[in-house]
Amino acid sequence: MRKRTILIIVFGVGFLAYSIIHYVNIPKVKNKNELSPNVEMAVMSEADLTNTLGAKMEPEEGEHVAQLVIPTINKSYDVYWGTDEHTLEKGVGMYVSEWTVTPDIEAHTVLSGHRDSVFRPVGDLEKGDRLYVTYRGIDYEYRIHKIWITDANDRTVIVEKEEPTLTLTTCYPFYYVGNAPDRYIIQAKLVQKGNLLEGKTPT
Repeated sequence: MRKRTILIIVFGVGFLAYSIIHYVNIPKVKNKNELSPNVEMAVMSEADLTNTLGAKMEPEEGEHVAQLVIPTINKSYDVYWGTDEHTLEKGVGMYVSEWTVTPDIEAHTVLSGHRDSVFRPVGDLEKGDRLYVTYRGIDYEYRIHKIWITDANDRTVIVEKEEPTLTLTTCYPFYYVGNAPDRYIIQAKLVQKGNLLEGKTPT
């Protein structure tokens, strides 16, 4: 009987010691800042993840994303995401495709607008004129190097480019009645970026 009692006491003390050691070794977390990187990532909200990693979901169709400024014709245009009919009724649309990108990616950015509204004045532009796109607080300055007219069904304009390029597209002729048969294309190359338009934006 005494031997059994001793065994029970020894077992109890051993179990109690194991429990205490196991509890002491468990990391204590008082707040999210003390979490390890892997654990912290698992419990972060989508908003936290966006702020931490700088990630941004693709804008919604028709959302205002940029500003196009053309000093030569004294024009400043609101630029919206997409080129569906509803978006183009609001202003200039930023073409969305697998071959085109936003200005910060520095590849091929394409902006489209209606000839009978916002983009009619672009017919007065010439080679060497400057175009500015303000995107996420950065001004991107482009210089026109090529202007041409192509068929309305020509899809070779919307292509991938390695060199930072801005393309403006609109229907042509500008004063055509009905569905215009051609497209007016203006292409420009990036020359610099930064805070370039402070106090210079046309009204």
